[in-house]
Amino acid sequence: MSAFDDEFGLFGETVVDEVERQPTRREDAPPREQAPREQAPREHAPREHAPREQPVPRSSRAPERRPRRPSPTSSDPWAGHRRATELLGFLARKLVQKPESVSVELFIDESAQPVIELIVDPEDLGKVIGRSGRVAQALRTVVRATAEGRVAVDILDTEEAAEGLEDDSGSG
Repeated sequence: MSAFDDEFGLFGETVVDEVERQPTRREDAPPREQAPREQAPREHAPREHAPREQPVPRSSRAPERRPRRPSPTSSDPWAGHRRATELLGFLARKLVQKPESVSVELFIDESAQPVIELIVDPEDLGKVIGRSGRVAQALRTVVRATAEGRVAVDILDTEEAAEGLEDDSGSG
């Protein structure tokens, strides 16, 4: 039986005196005055103290603007794409079981757009793509942000990449 049960007599048959149920009061504390139970309705009287200033609603204030950071301009326009390529390789190697088979290449496609191609082992393709393509989409988002420009990300397995090379070499 706990002290709570004992105090409120939930399980015991002992009766606790009303005096024991009174909350204890510190001897040096002044007695509290009890408010009357029924109060007459108040009439609104003017305040005697100075009124507080009301805050200005947020919609009527001018918006607070942060100073813009200057955009980093590099003498090399491909620096962001190279950083994105390195980042994609790093992330992909951390996701797969065979990091030695990860290959990342940056090239320009027929429409003069930069493309980063990620090639992984066929067994690791599912880990890089993820359920419903969520991991692949996250990788693309991070890589595009790092590239500081438009870039496409293609994910292939080593078999698909080998077939693509055969098609390119056989047509010429």
